[in-house]
Amino acid sequence: MAQVSVSIGGRAFRLACNPGEESHLEVLARTVDEKISHMRASFGEIGDQRLVVMAALTIADELNEAQKTASEQTRRAEAALAAEDAARSDADAAARALDEMSARIETLAAAIADATKD
Repeated sequence: MAQVSVSIGGRAFRLACNPGEESHLEVLARTVDEKISHMRASFGEIGDQRLVVMAALTIADELNEAQKTASEQTRRAEAALAAEDAARSDADAAARALDEMSARIETLAAAIADATKD
């Protein structure tokens, strides 16, 4: 198991992670640390525990909003795909109808040609 040292809220933490995930964990820790620093600048010293909880709630809210947006985009994409499938189906039906009309016209043209030969 790999280990990484990070600093969050001015405190150092040594964390275990899967091999190859060290840089990802460092990025996540920086994100949390930046959130805490931003809140500390906005609210002042209100206690480390409260800052950590507020940062966690803010990050959870951002995640929730991102998930809602992703779900809405997925729903829109699925609706667009369904509309595309319906349009393709309609286009296929129209093509078949045109083929049938073309065949009828050719049959009629042949019948008229035969009738005018007599």
